[in-house]
Amino acid sequence: MRWSLTIGRFGGTAVKIHVTFVLLLAWIGFSAWQQGGPAAARDSLVFIILLFVCVVLHEFGHILVARRYGIQASEVTLLPIGGVASLQALPEKPAQEFAIAIAGPAVNFVIAIVLLLLVGSFDSADLARLDDPRVSLLARLADANLFLAVFNLIPAFPMDGGRVLRALLAMKLGRPRATRIAASVGQAFAFLLGFLGLFGNPLLIFIAIFVYVAAAGEAQMTALHESARGLSVAEAMETRFASLPADARLADAVDALLATAQQEFPVIDAFNKPIGLVTREDIFAALKNQDRDAAVAGFMRAPIATLRAEAPLDATVDTFLQQGAPAVCVVDRDGVLVGVLGRQNLAEMMMIKSMRPDWRFDRARAERSTR
Repeated sequence: MRWSLTIGRFGGTAVKIHVTFVLLLAWIGFSAWQQGGPAAARDSLVFIILLFVCVVLHEFGHILVARRYGIQASEVTLLPIGGVASLQALPEKPAQEFAIAIAGPAVNFVIAIVLLLLVGSFDSADLARLDDPRVSLLARLADANLFLAVFNLIPAFPMDGGRVLRALLAMKLGRPRATRIAASVGQAFAFLLGFLGLFGNPLLIFIAIFVYVAAAGEAQMTALHESARGLSVAEAMETRFASLPADARLADAVDALLATAQQEFPVIDAFNKPIGLVTREDIFAALKNQDRDAAVAGFMRAPIATLRAEAPLDATVDTFLQQGAPAVCVVDRDGVLVGVLGRQNLAEMMMIKSMRPDWRFDRARAERSTR
């Protein structure tokens, strides 16, 4: 995730802090300082930092269970609204998704029980006084973990409860229909939160917008996966495209941009193997501060990801989402460029499949392209 700083790495998973989280800490510290001086600021910051340690443990609960099913996580990012674990793939079976989703809240429940045993008592009134320094730090952390566990189990994407709901529905209805239902529930919950936020709590409105957008995104991503299932990369890639040689100049890139409707241009070596990628935005950026004879190699994107033409298309969706790549070069068994796969190709394929689920793509063309 952009604007994030890596603070550590555990078991191959990077732990990152988003810049907005640093701003949150600064705001909390400043507000507490104004109200109660240095001691209040220190107490508030210690509590928030320990709370987000619990959030990291929550995310690693998901990650450790996901690893049991062969799913790795590249990073965990701390945001003002919580943590986000970037799993490299989605669990295929509903039972696996259920186990991964429930693991996070389970970690918070365990932390809360351990802390309550150390405190020796539980007072439900403390749940409303999480920012009160007169309540012991351990008691507040225990109550906060109980709140995190219960709140995350609300059946709304992107919270764990939404994924638990989808997993349970998918066992009976299948993943696509289960996702649509769970996303609708999440969006309804977002409207409820937004309505409550109108009565004096702007933070609820912010959370409502986040939940609504995340629910819609989850539904779209699942639909894209389902549309791509059973197809190969070669069946969706663009085969009629312009490329740029390694010694091309900015003027050549501009000519290619004007002569075609392409948004991305592969840069190839003498053996027709891709070595970089130049996008429409790259060309316009270069025009601002470089002359027409500037080498394309100086502003192309390299190294680039490549895909085999016979690779399954549904796995490619994750590549786009995780890397944020504008396009991917498709190569044959010898590494020679045979096609370009962009986000527009995926969107068009998704539209075709949604309008005609029984549509059969030209597999003969795909087979010829890989020879």
